Amino acid sequence: MEKIFYKSEYFDAKQTLFCGQVFRFRPFKDGYLVFSADKACYIETKGDVTTVESEDADYFENYFDLAADYSEINRFALSSEYPFIRKAAEYAKGIRILNQNAEEAFYSFVISQNNMIPRIKAIIERTCVSLGEKREIMGEEYYSFPESRKLALCDEDFFVKAGYGYRAAYMSELSKAASERRIDFAALGKLPTKELKKALCSLKGVGPKVADCVSLFGYHRTDSFPVDTWIEKVYREDMNGTLTDRKKISLSLSEEFGDKSGYVQQYVFYYKREN
Repeated sequence: MEKIFYKSEYFDAKQTLFCGQVFRFRPFKDGYLVFSADKACYIETKGDVTTVESEDADYFENYFDLAADYSEINRFALSSEYPFIRKAAEYAKGIRILNQNAEEAFYSFVISQNNMIPRIKAIIERTCVSLGEKREIMGEEYYSFPESRKLALCDEDFFVKAGYGYRAAYMSELSKAASERRIDFAALGKLPTKELKKALCSLKGVGPKVADCVSLFGYHRTDSFPVDTWIEKVYREDMNGTLTDRKKISLSLSEEFGDKSGYVQQYVFYYKREN
């Protein structure tokens, strides 16, 4: 196991994990176990230091985006004309946007639509236990996230029994399409953001909000601004916005904040939910 130490001012374990961008983690000791694809790490924040411990240190250094300078990103948000965004940026400056496995993020956010976070986590965990490979970290068992070829072997009834609800049909069809390379996650990652979102929205079960989330959290397209209930509340209550269509709100906010959109979105989403 190798340890990575990082100043916690711009890397807080709780803020990074609880801002809605990831679902596969659980409390452990004084921190959290985090799972991505078939890998795992332990992360904790104590005082001014955040520690990441893993057998795949290089993977998680990239996963937590540790090469990026978040002080500059945070300063951008702190200079906003909106007092609420300035407060959110100060409160949540320990958030980092993860470099997640695109395939896992895609399925996770298909599951997330019209769903609550505890239920999303439970569905994903049941899927991993049923189809993933058993692994171990620090004496704790976990299961890898199954690849498309494994998901595609399951019929729709499997997903229904796993609690997917109406999303079961989407998962069955999407995983089969991916296993047959009709959906190519690597090729999607080479598209410009606008074309990436258009391609994602062409898939059954993927609407604009899911496409925005997959773009931001699966492909690190930080010019994306996903809009859900919480962000719509911020837009209306704290930014005095007048648009009523979420797709138009997302487009307006992403145009306003440019390539810092995703960071601003995470600051305000976390701050609004916490307060």
